[in-house]
Amino acid sequence: MSRPVTLFTGQWADIPAEELFPKVKAMGFDGVELACWGDHFDVQKALNEPGYIEGRWELLKKHGLACYALSNHLVGQAICDLIDERHKSILPDYVWGDGDPEGVRQRAAQELIDTAKAARKFFDVGKEYMATKAAGSGKTVVNGFTGSSIWGALYAFPPTSQEYIQKGFDDFGNRFKPILDAFDKEDVFFALEVHPTEIAFDIVSAQRAIDAVGGHKRFGFNYDPSHLGYQGVDYVKFIYQFSERIHHAHMKDVWWGHGTGEVGVFGGHTDFCDARRYWDFRSVGRGDINFEEVIVALNDTGYNGPLSIEWEDGRMDRFHGATESCAFIKGLDFPRNTVAFDAAFDKSNQ
Repeated sequence: MSRPVTLFTGQWADIPAEELFPKVKAMGFDGVELACWGDHFDVQKALNEPGYIEGRWELLKKHGLACYALSNHLVGQAICDLIDERHKSILPDYVWGDGDPEGVRQRAAQELIDTAKAARKFFDVGKEYMATKAAGSGKTVVNGFTGSSIWGALYAFPPTSQEYIQKGFDDFGNRFKPILDAFDKEDVFFALEVHPTEIAFDIVSAQRAIDAVGGHKRFGFNYDPSHLGYQGVDYVKFIYQFSERIHHAHMKDVWWGHGTGEVGVFGGHTDFCDARRYWDFRSVGRGDINFEEVIVALNDTGYNGPLSIEWEDGRMDRFHGATESCAFIKGLDFPRNTVAFDAAFDKSNQ
């Protein structure tokens, strides 16, 4: 059986779940990866409001949708970041509070811990229903970001020593080890989406992040090739190198080398879809990511979780784009072989 194809609802949070879910089904998806913003999944309601979680599952059941993961990227971003006014627009008011940077970071850390608790409660309630759906990885997963205190030091000038960079990884380790311990108590995995502006944004920094948390068993990755390809990072090698820590997978496309030559990989302080840009996100199948190689690598390494489409393409209607992206991935994914293709040559098998 091929893997379930889901839609990450993060970019659709302007549409209430009651309105979005039937559209998700109509677009051909098997389920959703629920974002913890908008009204799609509310962490505090899940923990404190009787009947809230049951109501989420009833809405999913009504439209025949599965759910394999929650995502709380926005809160995670604030845990290690140097906080500024941009964070206020993406954080719940109770996490932002008075805006004091360290207070914001600590409240964000607690909200991520609460997300693990809510995920445990949510997936326990939905266990019977999910048994009727396509099997996933069997893991309870929360995807997200970490932020980074050293992203501003991406380019090494003024001269940036490894000692300076290490302080950033140490800060990440100190802040995330208690979070990961809390995830462990709930039997939940945290999957970092390796991404520019996070503590890990390529293969080398991903390994360094693992080392910073002492190889914590609850720390892993939400694989997304789009954030690696335009940087020049081998996004297929990433799968092979970190196969045991890939807890979830985003299918998102990007193209690079298509601009006017006026803007480089750092983006030139331009907006998405500016024709001068070197790279831009594309609807799945319309960019430069080789998804055939991605699927083969996921098969080779035994990944059995969902393929979750994170749809972003500023040049295309999102309903059209998500529909074609779902069809593209379903047409490309294939069940793994269970017998040797040349086994029939052996007389004992004839």
